[in-house]
Amino acid sequence: MAKTETPGENAQLKDIISHAKEYGFVYPSSEIYDGLQAVYDYGAYGVELKNNLKRLWWETMTRVSDNIVGIDAAIFMHPTTWKASGHVDSFNDPMIDNKDSKKRYRADVLVEEHAAKLENEGQVEKANSLTAALARLLEAEDLAGVRDLITNEGIKCPISGTSNWTDVRQFNLMFSTQVGSVAEDASTIYLRPETAQGIFVNFLNVQKTARMKVPFGIAQIGKAFRNEIVARQFIFRMREFEQMEMQFFVRPGTELDWYQKWADTRMRWHLALGTPAAKLRKHDHEKLAHYANAAMDIEFEFPFGFKEVEGIHSRTDFDLKSHQEYSKKKQQYFDPEINQNYIPYVIETSIGADRLFLLTLCNAYTEEKTEEKSRTYLKFHPAVAPVKAAILPIVKKDGLPEKAQEIVDALKYDFNIIYEDSGSIGKRYTRQDLIGTPFCIAVDHQTLEDNTVTIRHRDTTEQERVAISELHGRIAEATSFRRIFEKI
Repeated sequence: MAKTETPGENAQLKDIISHAKEYGFVYPSSEIYDGLQAVYDYGAYGVELKNNLKRLWWETMTRVSDNIVGIDAAIFMHPTTWKASGHVDSFNDPMIDNKDSKKRYRADVLVEEHAAKLENEGQVEKANSLTAALARLLEAEDLAGVRDLITNEGIKCPISGTSNWTDVRQFNLMFSTQVGSVAEDASTIYLRPETAQGIFVNFLNVQKTARMKVPFGIAQIGKAFRNEIVARQFIFRMREFEQMEMQFFVRPGTELDWYQKWADTRMRWHLALGTPAAKLRKHDHEKLAHYANAAMDIEFEFPFGFKEVEGIHSRTDFDLKSHQEYSKKKQQYFDPEINQNYIPYVIETSIGADRLFLLTLCNAYTEEKTEEKSRTYLKFHPAVAPVKAAILPIVKKDGLPEKAQEIVDALKYDFNIIYEDSGSIGKRYTRQDLIGTPFCIAVDHQTLEDNTVTIRHRDTTEQERVAISELHGRIAEATSFRRIFEKI
């Protein structure tokens, strides 16, 4: 259940958003034209962090697991794909407008946030009753009932403070466009609202060409697009976003065991990345999607409350069976162990790359205050930090820049390295703290004498003297994905 926002938490999110822009992580898209709502661009350090997170996920799936392979399916797909998946008919959000503020809200989110407020006030039974009532109404597609629930509970618009609501209406979230050389002959196709269907329609292609045996998985990282009417909370909910999904194909009857295994495995992955256990929780779905027989979310406590980062779903055989029906092509697998043909069941793990990015940024953002001074830094796990080390000559003379550049040249092909010689060494340390660089390497006059440098550690600010010849091994050890894989 979502946690109600508080002024302090909003202030923290504002600080993180400001930091993300000022230090090159995330910018509003098209900012010189006043931006485009719910669309963002990743800056120099943001793209490095995001790529590291994606690569970590990819290698966890395709290297640590020996029965998972990857694909990269096209964004455009035959429009019947989305008919078969149910998106054309049922990919909707219940929306409601406040007549006074002219603001539009997701009706279910309004009720869930009101229930979270009641829970925080100690009215747990009433909160549970409210969410259960919402689930029943949505299941019955009783939109008038949802509106009555909102008005009867006295839920008000956060902007106007009134309960002057319109009726609840369903809005389809898919973007459509035209394909064809002549307008009158053009066909309507869609920007994909999820990446999973590209995996399902390629199920047999991958199974046969990669010589896979059930159980096996197919992983994919790719862009998806949703016409979110209500987009807020920075990059948490965007119209253009990136998904990291793995569909795991299993023998019917074993799906719930595999569902639990993957739920546990994915939680261990988040913990291995350094996310505190207190900030993570599992949330079982009360209302299941039409294709699922079990579903849960892994939620992280953002500054605006516990929200979904990753979903684990037991999708049954809905997708493959539906594509078989619409395409008239069999989507069956012959299992030699039991000498039987069947349509596999599917366990899905689906995580938003942008939400994982935001989780990582929020988790890393650290403000330390002592009587002597205060310090802000980004405490990234070294394996995903955008920059692994900064090489800093103490002065810009006496051959120190040249010696520092030699170190850069020796390391840059294996690690993302920064060279910086502008400003005092203290200010340069501070700049690297603010982008989350785990190691600062100072080159001084002693370096010219004995080929040693000073390593300054970001989290503790402690310094030690080491030989240049040790740098590669020290950085490689700390930043290897193996440090994370060992904990899964």
